[in-house]
Amino acid sequence: MKLRKSPQTFVVLAAFQQTPGAWKYGYDISKDTGLKSGSLYPILMRLAERGVLETRWEASEDGRPARHMYRLTTSGWQYIRQTLPAKPRGGRLQPALGGGKI
Repeated sequence: MKLRKSPQTFVVLAAFQQTPGAWKYGYDISKDTGLKSGSLYPILMRLAERGVLETRWEASEDGRPARHMYRLTTSGWQYIRQTLPAKPRGGRLQPALGGGKI
């Protein structure tokens, strides 16, 4: 699997490493990583295009717009296990490049 190995991509992958089977909203990933949407969503799209993430839309029952959700695929989890160190300990992940300012 060929991925761009930017520091921001590794931070996004580490966010999924925390809870491998869970679906995540982009907003929650942004909070976990400190990445702004202009950096985060292109990374999420590339990871989905390369089969690292699967995506789905979650409809809202109270009239709000549907939300896009992401989760690791089996091959994405294998890629993380080969590429990233063991799970980081503690709460929030280290923001990419100086506090998430990109």
